[in-house]
Parts: sequence; structure tokens; C-alpha cells
Amino acid sequence: MQGFNEENKAIRIKPLQIIAVLAILQLIIAFLTEPMIFTHEEAMWQYIGRNWIRNSLVPYTGGVDNKSPLIFLIFGFSDRLFGVNFWFPRLLGILVQSAGIFFLFRIAEKTISRQAGIIAISFYGLSLLWRSTGGKYVSFTEAYSITCIIIAIYYSIVCNNNNQYAFRAGFFAGVGLAFRFSAVFGIIPAILFVFRQNRKSGLRFLLGLLTSIGLLVFLAVMAGIRINEFLFYGLADNFGAGSPTGHSLAWKAQAFADGFFYSELILFYPTLVAYFILNRKMNFLKTWLICEFFGIIILGIYARNHFKEVLPPLSLMSAYVVDWLAENHQASLKQILLGIWIVFFPKTIEPLFAIKRIFVSKSSHPVTGDKSTAIEDENLKKQIGLWIRDNTAPGDKVFIAGYGAQIQAYSERISPSIYFNVTQTAFAKNRLYADLSSNKPDLLVIPLQERYLTSVGEDIRSYISGLVIRNYKLDTCLYNYDIFRIVKAKIPK
Repeated sequence: MQGFNEENKAIRIKPLQIIAVLAILQLIIAFLTEPMIFTHEEAMWQYIGRNWIRNSLVPYTGGVDNKSPLIFLIFGFSDRLFGVNFWFPRLLGILVQSAGIFFLFRIAEKTISRQAGIIAISFYGLSLLWRSTGGKYVSFTEAYSITCIIIAIYYSIVCNNNNQYAFRAGFFAGVGLAFRFSAVFGIIPAILFVFRQNRKSGLRFLLGLLTSIGLLVFLAVMAGIRINEFLFYGLADNFGAGSPTGHSLAWKAQAFADGFFYSELILFYPTLVAYFILNRKMNFLKTWLICEFFGIIILGIYARNHFKEVLPPLSLMSAYVVDWLAENHQASLKQILLGIWIVFFPKTIEPLFAIKRIFVSKSSHPVTGDKSTAIEDENLKKQIGLWIRDNTAPGDKVFIAGYGAQIQAYSERISPSIYFNVTQTAFAKNRLYADLSSNKPDLLVIPLQERYLTSVGEDIRSYISGLVIRNYKLDTCLYNYDIFRIVKAKIPK
């Protein structure tokens, strides 16, 4: 393509200005969206990272989650530098996502046109803000893995004529894979097309990929992380009954429909159809999109943030189509961008409620244990955690039943079990029972909310209830959480 008409050639919209505006919007979404505390996932990573950096309890020894040690390290250093906080990981995530937006511009600029690059980052940057794509989850692993894949694709596809960039591409791809196993669905099309264009570059890509993976594995082993535990907790134990992917076919079908058809993603579909019409042959963007699409289906969780993985190819395809239409219909670049920003701008008013929450005090919350008022308020979990911190000694063990990662993180206390947040695979339950039996917590906290009764298996709840009856007495009830303190055995005189 030759670009836009002469009027548009005179318009020099700077991509960095657009990226700066998008970064400000990311800040607003990330920091002014409820709940204004750690998200459940951030709390898990904060807890594991804090145990790693402050208490020398390496991942999978100081706590289990199915994520990469790299994300635990980020939260651990954040805690080390600034204490218990969520703002640093979110700021870092925004910077990383902004880097991804810039490299997406570079891909479009090299393969289509500069104007298409500006259009592409408008599509991509705005769609990253949507609620349906986990706009507020800027600190999640997707921010890092997707950015690494975009950079890898830029160096491998765009700069393929220079073999030195192929190694760099593979290295970034390996880092992306280290953050998320699902990055493989972005790496596969890159490898295929690099080998197709230049076999020598393909080998250099693989060398870079293996180098980064080997280096990270070496550093993990040196830090004391057992690779077999990483593979088990991060991959193997995430499939089957009781795992994050253990949902019925009906649930997955509904989640698929909600994610792909009852969300803002449908805004991409007209240009997606047009792209397939304009480009009849299978090319890199089509392969990339199809691989990412099947990656989401294979994983089968359909979390909002997982849909971020299809946004880069969708944005590039849409930019190609809009660039083609603008050139053939002599459209104004300013008018095109205005239309994109109006249509794709996130339709959320949550930040307004958050601002109101900051300046307007809320009515007092019940401190009763009456289940009729047992309404779960995410923001109160911080208050419960702080109460536990102030009413226990630093060395006391605290166990929060159910989905209590946020309370655990704010309490700054260690759980007696690596499963500090409920996981219901057979292995996890057996390990939980063994940990609680051999290392009884000083404080045991049980939620009264309906979610605990409906989401946590009866066998786990019965075991914890039996433990309470035999060893604990009720200390207090705080915001609809029963807090039990262990009964110390009296030492005979």
C-alpha cells in the first residue's frame, strides 16, 4: 500500500502521544476499578512472593499457585521495596503493556503503513481496557507474555532479513513462555513462518528460545525451585476434577459464548470478515489468530484476561482493512481515529463509583455473624487482614478457609499449608489435610458467606469444622468471618 491521500500524509500524529494517552487510561482503569485492593490473584502472588523474598520460602514451598515464579518475583520485590502494595506491580504491568503497544505499531508500520500502525495501536490499546478482556488486570502474566510475543514476532517476521534479530526474537519468545505456558500458541506461528522464510533464521530463533529457557531454568534451580514441582503445580495439576479447568461442557459452552459473542470482541468481527475476504490465502496473521483462539479453547477457563491473547492479531487485521478502505475512499485519518475511539472506548462507569468511594464515606458494615447479612465485600477483606496482623505475633500461623488469599496477604502471616487458598484436586486436598493436621494454625478464619458453602467441597468444610471443634474457641466475628483461636494445652505445674 502507498498510504493515505495527500491530506493524511500532512498529518503527523505521533504514536508515542497515543501510547501516552492509552497509558493514562490504563492507570484509570487499573486503579479506579473495584475492588480497590489486591485482586484475588494479585494477593496470591503477593503472598508467595513475600514468602520468597522475605522468608526464603521459595515458590511451591512457601505457597502454591499455577503461575510462573517470575510473577512471584515481581510481587516479592515489590513487597521488599514498598511493603504490602498493589500499585507497583500494576504500574510495571502498564509500562510493559505500553511497550507491547509500541512494538505492535512497529509491526504494522513495517508490514502495512505508518498510518496503519497508528490505527492498530488505537484498536489494540483501547481493547486492552475493556472489562471483557480484563482491562483492570494489568499486573497479570498476560501483560508480560503477550508483550514478549509481540516483540518476538516483530524481530522474527519483520526483521527476518537480518539473522541477528532471529536469535533476539527467540530469546523474547522464551521469556514469554516462562511467564505463561499459553505463550506457545503465539510462538508456534512465529516458528513456522521464520522457517518458511529462512531456515537459518529459524535455527537462530530456536537457539534464542532454548537459551532464554535454559537460562531461566538455571536461575530457578540456583534459587532452590524444583523444576518438577513447577511443572506439576503450574501445569499437570491444572487439569481434571477440582482443578481450574474442571468445568462441565455446558459451563464451557456458555463461557465460550459469553467471551466471544456477548462481549466487546464482536466489534472486531466486521473487519475480521473483511480481512479474510481481502486476503484469501493463509498468512501469518490468520495463523496467529487461529492458534491463539484454539489456545483459549484448549485451556478452557475463559477468564477475561485470557482474551487479551487474540487482541494483537485482531488489531493488525483491523488496521489493514481500515487502511485499505481509507486509501480507496480518501478518508480523513482524524475522522477514522475519532470513529475508532468512540466505538472502541471502554463503556464502563466503575471509575466514577471508585472516585465516589474515595471522597464519600460508606455506612458502617455489620460485624455480626448472622448469615442473613453475610454479604461478601471484597474491600473489607483488607480490614480483616489488618486486624489479624495487629492481633497476632509475626511468627503465628494463620489459615483462611476458602478463597481467602486477600486476607492472607494483608495479614502478613504465613499459612500452615502451601494451599493457603482453596484448591480441590485430590492431591491438593490430601496435602491440605496433612498440613493442617501436623501444623495447626494459631488462628483459623472461616467465612460465613454463601460462596464458601457453594464453592468449597463439603469434605473440606467438614474437615475444617472438625478441626475447629477439637482445637479452637471462637475469638471474634469480623465482617461475617468467624475467627477462631487455638486452645493452648495447659502445662501441668
